[in-house]
Parts: sequence; structure tokens; C-alpha cells
Amino acid sequence: MSERTTALVTGANKGIGYEIAAGLGALGWSVGVGARDEQRRKAAVERLCAAGVDAFGVPLDVTDDASASAAARLIKQQAGRLDVLVNNAAITGGWPQEPTRVDPAVIRTVVETNVIGVIRVTNAMMPLLRRSAAPRIVNMSSSVGSLTRQSGTAGEPPGPVAVAYSPSKTFLNAVTLQYARELSGTNILINAGCPGYVATDLNGFRGVRTPEQGAAIAIKLATLSDDGPTGQFFEDTGTVPW
Repeated sequence: MSERTTALVTGANKGIGYEIAAGLGALGWSVGVGARDEQRRKAAVERLCAAGVDAFGVPLDVTDDASASAAARLIKQQAGRLDVLVNNAAITGGWPQEPTRVDPAVIRTVVETNVIGVIRVTNAMMPLLRRSAAPRIVNMSSSVGSLTRQSGTAGEPPGPVAVAYSPSKTFLNAVTLQYARELSGTNILINAGCPGYVATDLNGFRGVRTPEQGAAIAIKLATLSDDGPTGQFFEDTGTVPW
């Protein structure tokens, strides 16, 4: 079993996921780069390794059971356990997403990746996380999943009308709470994190924050002390209202 802290970041070949992997690697950790596309995954690993990160590729399609199981086997062989899981992979489903015009198939596709994919990967990795002395799970959410903010009662812009993407993050927040309830009393801490409005291809690079800035909350939650919070929703400035 490896003595080095080992993390897996899904969707780590680009954007926020890549910067999360880079940030955790800068701590001296071994980081699994989870990604579907072989060429992009390989390129990300090579770039990280060139920067001094102990990175390794993890073929992973979060929508596929067999892929998640194979990823768990690879990490078991690589490190013997998993200390941190960052569920970052997500899709928007495309635009527009007005409720009266959306194709229900779009919602199914988004939920399959953004919610069920998180459950699938988390459960596949759970035996390895239980082997860790200080396991952490970080679910990358979004402030658009906050019902308080979406309703406009928080005194902030509610964000776009997006009946697939925004509710998928609300669903993910609820799932995070359910895991926290089940895992209460264990040493596994699980939280949701909002990266802010980051310029990535997910939003056509319209965001105002850099991927590195967006990665900061995940790195903070991945490195919580044993007495840290669990079952909560955070952004850089503090907690996000549900």
C-alpha cells in the first residue's frame, strides 16, 4: 500500500478538474486523472507530470458501471486505497433549457452524469475510501443548485433558467446530505463545493473566474482536518444556503 496520499479527480483532463488535480498534486499527493477521452487524459497526465505532479491516468466514464468498477480496481492496484475522491465531472446538457420547451431526454442525460454518475463512482470507490485514515469526498456543485438563490430571496442574481443543469446540482446537494447522514459517525467527511462562475468550455468561457480560482474550494474541502464539517455546502467566502 502506498504511503502517499492518493486522490481521484473525475473530469480532470481540463478546466477546473485539471486545476484541482494540479493543486492536490502540488501538496505531494498522487493524483488519478479520471477522464473518458484517452488522448485528453494522456495529455493531462503528461502535463501534470512535467510540472512535478505524481499523476496517473484513470480511464473513467461516470455513466458506465463497468468503467467505474475498473477504475476502482486500477486505483487498488496503484495505491491500495483512496484517500480523497473529488466528483467533478459534469455536463450542462446544452441550451436553452426553459422548462416549457426542454426535451425530457436532456434532463435524463444531465442527471445521469451529474447525479447518478456521482453515486456510481462514489459507491465504486467506497471500499477503497474506507481503507484510508482520513477519507474525504468532495462533490463539485454550483450556486445555481441553491434553492434560496434560485428563488431570488438571497438578494443575489438567481442565475439562468436551466431546468436540467440547475436542478441537477440541487439533486446533487441532496445526495451529498444523504451520504453525510449515512456516514455519520465514521471518519469519512463529504461536502459539496461551488467553484464560482469560472470561465470553462462548460459555459463557453463566459465566466469571470479562472479554473485555478475555481479549484480552490475543492482543495480546501479535500484537506479538511478530522474535526472538519460534513454534509455542508461551501464556496470560497463560506457556506452556501441550500
